[in-house]
Amino acid sequence: MSLLEVENLWVRFPTRQGVFDAVRGVSFTLDRERLGIVGESGSGKSMTGRAILRLIRKPGIVEADYIKLEGQNLLELTEPQMREVRGQRISMVMQDPKFSLNPVMTVGDQIMEAYLLHNNTSKAQARAKSIAMLEAVSIRDPERVMRAYPHEVSGGMGQRIMIAMMLIPDPQILIADEPTSALDVSVQRQVLDIMDGLVKERGMGLIFISHDLNLVSEFCDRVLIMYAGRIVEVCDADKLHQAQHPYTRGLLNSLPRLDQPRKHLEVLKRDDTWADAASVRGGQ
Repeated sequence: MSLLEVENLWVRFPTRQGVFDAVRGVSFTLDRERLGIVGESGSGKSMTGRAILRLIRKPGIVEADYIKLEGQNLLELTEPQMREVRGQRISMVMQDPKFSLNPVMTVGDQIMEAYLLHNNTSKAQARAKSIAMLEAVSIRDPERVMRAYPHEVSGGMGQRIMIAMMLIPDPQILIADEPTSALDVSVQRQVLDIMDGLVKERGMGLIFISHDLNLVSEFCDRVLIMYAGRIVEVCDADKLHQAQHPYTRGLLNSLPRLDQPRKHLEVLKRDDTWADAASVRGGQ
């Protein structure tokens, strides 16, 4: 049985012009692997991640045949039951994670709160666990960082603090929504190495949402390519540069490459049939 099974997921928003379909018939499975979801802004990547956790609020509408976490359909759970799932079984690192931190609480209080919410334990044990988690994400002098406020830490450290906070309940699945997009290359690689190590050590499933095809091809095991709310292609990450769909080829050809310098990058030419084609199943 897969860790996560998503079947025929739709996310809709009513507008004055009619109903807008942000995610359209998406189906995929996730095992204990690093699954990348790539596409342009507005392709439905983040909406897919939020819909899994039922974080789409009204007037948004989420419909699916099922969203199963180890066989349990999350769509059938009550809101109190979903609060037990969020964080404890599935965690999500949002875009620009540092800005998800509470500016008036210390880093330590926020990480401890995430742990105490799902564990019946003492504050002393929660503090020790928090310090150990900060060390796990390669933060030097975790005692000092525990006393710091979010504005007193760098962007890269803020990203690592948020990853520590999301991983401290020991979830089965981590959804990372462009967690490194605001970081320079050296810090980005460090954060990815930390996530990769933690995923392998804990046997977790990772959904890595990004617009960076080169990054995903290096970091993930499998990739879903989304366009206009649909999955248009699925491939092994190490074969991403051999992808066949014209949209994926267009994205790849519009990227600068050091090994193949060109005077002009190609402009992506779109085809209306891409949005209308049936979605590809991602669980194969």
